[in-house]
Amino acid sequence: QVQLVESGGGSVQAGGSLRLSCEASADIFMNYAMGWFRQTPGNKREGVASVDGASADVDAPWKGRFTIARDSAKNTMYLHMNSLKPEDTAMYYCAAAKIWANLAIGRPDYWGQGTQVTVSS
Repeated sequence: QVQLVESGGGSVQAGGSLRLSCEASADIFMNYAMGWFRQTPGNKREGVASVDGASADVDAPWKGRFTIARDSAKNTMYLHMNSLKPEDTAMYYCAAAKIWANLAIGRPDYWGQGTQVTVSS
């Protein structure tokens, strides 16, 4: 049973914007911390942003350009990506963890299938 379904990746020129979506089951959306990770070839996944209830945070490298948001009516989490740079090119993954600390260390209970973001210069 698929718990997290991502969408919204694609190709964009530098300076452009994208919005990634992650639709979750109702149980996960209501009871789990959720976040976004990214991975480039040859590197491990790294956290980008997370949200746990009313608390949301974007990691330092992306703060000011990316924002994370949730829509409870749609059980969907978003990553708004603005002023995109070629170095933002990566596979982006949605993740969910019952315990926030597990999300923070990159060991969530669930991963989405990933969505590719490609930024050209």
